[in-house]
Amino acid sequence: MRRVKFDIHGMTCSSCSSHVEKAVNKLDGVQNVNVNLLSNNMVVDYEETILDNEKIIQAVVKAGYGANVYEEPSKTRKTRGKEEKTEKTKDSIKAMKKRLIISICFLIPLMYIAMHHMLYEWFGLPVPQIIKTLFHGNENAINFGFTQFLLLLPIIYVNRNYFIIGFKRLFKGTPNMDSLIAIGSTAATVYGIFAIYMIGYGLGHNQMNLVEQYSMDIYFESAGTILTLITVGKYLETKSKGKTSDAIRKLINLAPKTATVIRQGKEVELELEEIVVGDIIIIRPGGSIRS
Repeated sequence: MRRVKFDIHGMTCSSCSSHVEKAVNKLDGVQNVNVNLLSNNMVVDYEETILDNEKIIQAVVKAGYGANVYEEPSKTRKTRGKEEKTEKTKDSIKAMKKRLIISICFLIPLMYIAMHHMLYEWFGLPVPQIIKTLFHGNENAINFGFTQFLLLLPIIYVNRNYFIIGFKRLFKGTPNMDSLIAIGSTAATVYGIFAIYMIGYGLGHNQMNLVEQYSMDIYFESAGTILTLITVGKYLETKSKGKTSDAIRKLINLAPKTATVIRQGKEVELELEEIVVGDIIIIRPGGSIRS
């Protein structure tokens, strides 16, 4: 029996870790699989006479993710690795925050243009003349739809990872939450573009009933809302994971780094990694234990 730890790349939710676990569990010779979403790694117990690391990695890759055998870092690399991981977490939170701010900045005017008539009607206020001139009536239906489309594009661009990852997982037969987001947003966007073409057709052929119908069937604000709300959740999740990782790291750092042992009748202070079976570890103020 052999136990090997792997680094897993590309997991974004519990569904991802579940897919990885199922893919590896199907392999002959696997006894136990434990996938940790928080630390993005996997521990596998398997019969080395039947299975090897390369086959496990191939199974993970076929499931739509990346994997490599975990390498235990040296003391210097471990310290550097912790610092890099902390910086990486901070950069991830910062990038997610930037995505969220951009999404909100474009969603607000998008929602205003799409729903302004309901807003003013609700508060019993007259619609401003400039809004009437630009976006009201069948004659301004193209302006109404195309302006919403232009405001949606930046939201789609900054959140493009949902589409890249989502459709990639979907085509590999392992859909996750990103796949649902991508499908829903794409459906709303594509139908909105179709509605703009139909509005143009109606205006060109003097079919005002067609223009009026498809002016009410534009759902760009729905796509923008889906992407922005999910980004809010992702931002909070990333921030929470960062805090949890920091807490775990601080807890681990509370453990002693050295121990005093008796070797050849002398007290010697050693790194924990240097202690071997047979060493007598001194525990003060009184007593000792044998390793």
